[in-house]
Amino acid sequence: MNWLSSSSGVVLTAYHPSGKDQVAGDSHAKGGDEATSSRRYGQYTINQEGSTKVPERPPFDRSSSQDSLDESMEAYWTELENIKRSNENRQEGQEAIVVKEPDEGELEEEWLKEAGLSNLFGESIDDPQESILFLSTLTRTQAAAVQKRVETVSQTLRKKNKQHHIRDVRDIFAQQREAQEKPPDDSDLRSVRTNENKGQGKDDQPSSGAVDSKEQISRVPEDTPASETDINLEVSFAEQAVNQKEFSKERTQKISGNDSLPSFRLPKDKTGTTRIGDLAPQDMKKVCSLSLIELTALYDVLGLEFKQQKAVKIKTRDSGLFGIPLTILLEQDQRKVPGTRIPLIFQKLISRIEEGSLETEGLLRIPGAAMRIKNLCQELEAKFYEGTFNWESVKQHDAASLLKLFLRELPQPLLSMEYLKAFQAVQNLPTRKEQLQALNLLVILLPDANRDTLKALLEFLQRVIDNKEKNKMTAGNVAMVMAPNLFMCHTLGLKSSEQREFEMAAGTANVMHLLIRYQKILWTIPKFIVIQVRKQNIENQKKERKAMKKLLKKMAYDREKHEKQDKTANGADVPQGVIRVQAPHLSKVSMAIQLTEELKASDVLARFLSQESGVAQTLKKGEVFLYEIGGNIGERCLDDDTHMKDLYQLNPNAEWVIKSKPV
Repeated sequence: MNWLSSSSGVVLTAYHPSGKDQVAGDSHAKGGDEATSSRRYGQYTINQEGSTKVPERPPFDRSSSQDSLDESMEAYWTELENIKRSNENRQEGQEAIVVKEPDEGELEEEWLKEAGLSNLFGESIDDPQESILFLSTLTRTQAAAVQKRVETVSQTLRKKNKQHHIRDVRDIFAQQREAQEKPPDDSDLRSVRTNENKGQGKDDQPSSGAVDSKEQISRVPEDTPASETDINLEVSFAEQAVNQKEFSKERTQKISGNDSLPSFRLPKDKTGTTRIGDLAPQDMKKVCSLSLIELTALYDVLGLEFKQQKAVKIKTRDSGLFGIPLTILLEQDQRKVPGTRIPLIFQKLISRIEEGSLETEGLLRIPGAAMRIKNLCQELEAKFYEGTFNWESVKQHDAASLLKLFLRELPQPLLSMEYLKAFQAVQNLPTRKEQLQALNLLVILLPDANRDTLKALLEFLQRVIDNKEKNKMTAGNVAMVMAPNLFMCHTLGLKSSEQREFEMAAGTANVMHLLIRYQKILWTIPKFIVIQVRKQNIENQKKERKAMKKLLKKMAYDREKHEKQDKTANGADVPQGVIRVQAPHLSKVSMAIQLTEELKASDVLARFLSQESGVAQTLKKGEVFLYEIGGNIGERCLDDDTHMKDLYQLNPNAEWVIKSKPV
């Protein structure tokens, strides 16, 4: 067993059966407690190093990925004990979720539905054309993950003697392979495939269909100290894992007990970095389906089990602040402040903490008085929306305790009931890079309300860490204090065994640390997934055009006329190498712009904004963005560094519009 220790000399040395568990004293690691040689936090004894020998045989082993934080786990156990005390005063009437073990094949059915592949089984199996188009855009590892789930569902349905037709999964995937082998007859698809590989070396080309990945991905040393490592978003994460395995039978660079978090960075992409919120809803839905398939494929390649937890409906209050589902809370808030995406009480609590200075020592770690917190909760419930609550009466540590209480009291966890276990399981992935990749996909899969609130939380926690010299709250300390509040869902109604809590402690703190450290990367949509969305859109357009041709057969529309219409739709009489940018809400509503190698989206915006008056120009700066609309994408907000010529080559039939982001 690897023991977690720190320079302060505190070592976690033993776990105790529940019958012997007691808590020594009511103080929170202050006063006389600090002089005590042996203290209990939760169910575990923490001894000062040197006073007790470490047992030669610990009760159980933990994976090495759990021993990732430099600090001792004292802050975690203290926070756990504070939570248990707080739960004793928790308001009654909140139902515990009783999770029923799903029937065989039930989770796989849910998985296929969420992946948008429900018509691969059941009553719609007779018309699988839509799914075959979808499957044709998948990588080999993604297709294998889908096939594995379809086979499980098919076997289950046969066992249950379902009356509807159960098609042999091999037939479906045989059709998918035939579709992949057909030569492309669409210029848009060719442009996507050409630009997919542009700027990449032979080793970095995305793997799809029957393409061999052995020669595609160059091996990058992992966790390189004192330098930044590019995180590869152009190649499927699962394909990278396959390639890594082929390069090395032994998984080198595994996480060790004294491992520090490496510095990853996003490489520059000439076609622009796509972040969550940049795409239209219909494309974001495709991104979520592909992310679920990719995440499952990654776990399959690494030999780990990926299972979603089935969400369970429970009775909750339909108004209030604490213990209210995020969606209902936001509906309340949007009646007060239209367009609100983060609960108002959550925003106000963060604001109140920051008003008291982020340099306060022990911020987030030191709890408020339990009785005072209970009274504040009741008062907030009664007065918050009336605007009569006296915020001056809320001390900083009380506000921090209320913030953590808000997270714990959510009827379903902030990380979602479906994916909470998947977030926890990230600790079992063998390398930091793969942990980061899995978290990236999981963040994409979160419901909008959960994801937006999580983002606000992580940004706040980073601001706390930025003041660590004064408040003594390092990234590791903050992670350990916050992990129990996000990962221990009280509504599950299950008392974890001490061994289970011990196993989870370092692992969940590690995942929390990763979420904070890499939050800027985690809200990025991988380029290979955006490329797959473009391919799906092209395939759907081809299908629609075929249907349209049948309808218009009597009107004698030939292919040349269609192509001419498509070509002129993007702007009549626009010369080659020139794009027409529309800006309906600005003084200059349209402008033809010559494409050059250096032209960026920020340059296009600057040209339009320079036509505005001085005051209007200042107001518009940062409020309007350049969008890529149509062609092989629904709608995409471009980042400032997007090279317009490269993007034009990727999507030549797009329209270019300057507008504000929708609320």
